[in-house]
Amino acid sequence: MTVGDYLEKRNQNVITCRPEDTVQAAATLMSSNRIGAMPVRDTEGQVVGMISERDIVRAFSTHSARLVDLLVADLMTKKVITCTSKTTIREAMETMSSSRIRHLPVFHNEEFVGVISIGDTLATMLEAKKMEADVLRDIAIARAG
Repeated sequence: MTVGDYLEKRNQNVITCRPEDTVQAAATLMSSNRIGAMPVRDTEGQVVGMISERDIVRAFSTHSARLVDLLVADLMTKKVITCTSKTTIREAMETMSSSRIRHLPVFHNEEFVGVISIGDTLATMLEAKKMEADVLRDIAIARAG
């Protein structure tokens, strides 16, 4: 299965923020939408970074009281690792694992189309393994009968 297939099936509403948003506003968006990271988009809609719970926690440990004065642009990861809609779920999982990240923005023909998380990839892989086990069980039952 490709990342594009997964996103199409899921039909997700992608939550994003802007570089000039406050860190508090970004944290509120993540908390209220129960997400761990989100793309940061400029005024033209281009993805210019990612901000995550990890970024905010790290900033809290170094900036503490000043955290309320910081903007998303101050904390976001600017070198964004991405994938395409044609990337397989396994490849996306491997990219996140080797890069030690949990979210990948997805692009199709240079257009931002969504985000896939490590949890999404795990759930998809588990579903495929369960289906495979069910088929093998059915074959075994049919041969025994």
